[in-house]
Amino acid sequence: MSGIELAAWSFPILLLMIFIRIPIGLSMLICGLVGAGIVYGSPTPILNQLKQVTYSTFSNYSLSVIPLFLLMGQFAALGGLSQALFKAAEAWIGHRKGGVAMAAVGACAGFGAICGSSLATAATMGQVALPELKRAGYAGGISTAALAAGGTLGILIPPSVVLVIYAILTEQNIAKLFLAAFVPGILAAIGYMIVIAIYARVRPKEMGTLPPMPMKDRWVATAKVWPVLVIFVAVVGGIYSGLFTPTEGAAVGAFGTGMAAWAAGGLNRKTLLGAILGTATATGMIFMIVLGAGVYNTFLALSQLPQEAASMVSGAGLNPWVVLVAILVIYVILGCFMDSLSMILLTIPVFFPIVTVLDFGLSPEEFAIWFGILVLIVVEVGLITPPVGMNLFVINSMAKDVPIMATYRGVMPFVLSDVIRTAILVAFPSITVFVLRL
Repeated sequence: MSGIELAAWSFPILLLMIFIRIPIGLSMLICGLVGAGIVYGSPTPILNQLKQVTYSTFSNYSLSVIPLFLLMGQFAALGGLSQALFKAAEAWIGHRKGGVAMAAVGACAGFGAICGSSLATAATMGQVALPELKRAGYAGGISTAALAAGGTLGILIPPSVVLVIYAILTEQNIAKLFLAAFVPGILAAIGYMIVIAIYARVRPKEMGTLPPMPMKDRWVATAKVWPVLVIFVAVVGGIYSGLFTPTEGAAVGAFGTGMAAWAAGGLNRKTLLGAILGTATATGMIFMIVLGAGVYNTFLALSQLPQEAASMVSGAGLNPWVVLVAILVIYVILGCFMDSLSMILLTIPVFFPIVTVLDFGLSPEEFAIWFGILVLIVVEVGLITPPVGMNLFVINSMAKDVPIMATYRGVMPFVLSDVIRTAILVAFPSITVFVLRL
C-alpha cells in the first residue's frame, strides 16, 4: 500500500475511533504514530521524532495566548459580566416581541468579545439567560436554539482561540485575522436577530415579552457593562495598534477581567483556584489535541497526500469556486461529528495547500485571511448542526425539560441564516478583507 493510500484510509479509521468515543487528541496521536511507523517500516524513527514534535509544538510562543484567553473567560464569568451584558441588552429590547432572545444573542456577542471559546460562551450565557427566557414565556425549543446559535459567536468575534490556531498553522498575522473577523461576526449576530424577529411573527405564541423598563433603570443596567467595553478596546485595540503582542494582549485582558471579578466580589481565594484549575483542564485538553494533530500531520506529510492532492487539483483544471464550496461543505459535514478545534487542526494542513494554488483574484495574504474566516464560519455552523452539534448538547443539558428534538427544530432557521451569510461572504470576499485595505 502506498503512502497516499495509507493516508486516505486513515481518515475513516480516525472518524471511527472518534465515533466510538476515543478522545480526539488520542485518536489522532494513535493514527499518526501507526501510520508513520508503517511508512517508515519501523516505529523507531517516529518515536524518536515524537520528542522533537512535542517540543516544537509546545514551545511555540503563540500558543501561550490560549490559556490566557481561557482564563479571561473564567474571570469574566466570575465577575458577573455575562449577566451584566444580558441585563443591559434585555433592558432595552426585552419588552419587544422576541426581545429577550435577541438580548441573549447580543449578550453572547459581547461575552464572546472577552472569552474566545464557543462552548464557554454557550455554557455561561445559558446559565444566565435560560431562566429569564422561561420567565418571559418562551418555548423551550426556541430558547435553547437561540442560545446555542448565540454561543457560536464566541469563536467568531475576536479574540478567538480557533483563529489563533489557524494563524499558527498557516503562518498568518493574528491581529489581521482578528480584525477581518469583526464584520462577519457582526453580520452573524444581526442575522440571528433577524431570524428571531421572523420567528416571533410566524409563531408568536412561542415567545413572550417583559414589561418595559423605566429609562433610568435602562441606563443603570447599561452602565454596568463598562468593564467589558474597556477590556475589549484595550485587548483588541492594543493588539491591532501594535502596542503589544496577542499574548501580551491576552495577559492584559486576563488581568483586567480578574480585577473586574475581584471588584464585583466574585473573585476570592477559592474561586481563583477554581478558575485556574478550569483553565488548566481546558488548556490540557486543547494541547493534547494540538499534539495529536501535530503527529498526525507529520504522518500526512510523510505520505505526500497534501502535496499530491494540491497537484491533482491544480492539474485537473477545476473551477476554483467549485473546489472552495466542496471544502466548505466537507467542513459542515465534519461539524456533525467533531469539535471546531479538531477540525481546524486535522484539515488545514491538507486543504490549505490545495486552495493556495487556485486563483481567487486576491493577494496571498488576503486569500489566507478570507479563507480562514470562511472556515471559521462553517466550523461555527457545525457547532449547531444536528445530530451532534456540540453547542446544542451544552445548552440542552442545562434545559432538562426541553426535548433535544425541539432544540433541533428550533435551530434550523439559525443554520439557514449561517448558510446565507456564508454564501454572501463567498460571493463577495471584499466584505471580509476590506478592513485590511484601509
